Amino acid sequence: MKPLLLEILRDQPGDFRRRSTVREYLQARILLALQDSGAFSDWAFVGGTALRFLFQLPRYSEDLDFSLAGPQENGRFERHMQSVGRDLALEGYDVEIRSRPRPPVASAAIKIRGLLHEFGLSRHPNEVIMVKVEIDTNPPRGARTTTRLVRRFVLLNLLHYDRPSLLAGKLHAVLTRKYTKGRDLYDLGWYLADPTWPAPNLVQLNNALRQSGWDTPIVTRENWRGLIRDKLDTIDWQQALRDVSPFLERRQDMALISRNVLLRLLADP
Repeated sequence: MKPLLLEILRDQPGDFRRRSTVREYLQARILLALQDSGAFSDWAFVGGTALRFLFQLPRYSEDLDFSLAGPQENGRFERHMQSVGRDLALEGYDVEIRSRPRPPVASAAIKIRGLLHEFGLSRHPNEVIMVKVEIDTNPPRGARTTTRLVRRFVLLNLLHYDRPSLLAGKLHAVLTRKYTKGRDLYDLGWYLADPTWPAPNLVQLNNALRQSGWDTPIVTRENWRGLIRDKLDTIDWQQALRDVSPFLERRQDMALISRNVLLRLLADP
């Protein structure tokens, strides 16, 4: 599979695109290994990387995030990570996986050493490119799932949250995150700019907020936009730009990360 990745990189302009493509290819290869090990019987793909793979979100992403959509089984996370490590090693990657399977969020850091140097993208022979895998083993109730066939470097049949549930997850992140994350704001604007995107899954959102200790009234169809508008008053916009800038396909999209742009998008339809 390395020759295929090298061929893909030849069509990418500049080191930024090439390095980002290497990470995204590895994400796809990890997803394929998880699929082959049976993870997608009850691992639902969520988060920014899910938006990119499923709906062509025009920003790169670092992590693979999932929510458990079935009963928890002891030891299964580690077995999936072992399958990922075995598959990557068989393809010639120098792979190390550090797993932390403890609930409520099981995680693993998948490190590939030397690949960037091998492809002429780093001067350092031992530079590591890392993909983090996380799964919420106690997700809020009410999310709905669906499946989609995706061809992105490899062929994937992904279980994932449906569109209202994905939006609900992003609203929860925006409302409750204790630090400014520009990627949240970029994704929010991307959602809101699509008039065909359905309204958020409010059952899931309210359950998620209760899990997070939310102490304000129930979020409704009528008030969720106002709650997000209020949250924008607390944002460190310079920090937001610093956070999102390394991930944008188009640097010009920095102009979209602003309070005024999001306020216009949040205007009642």
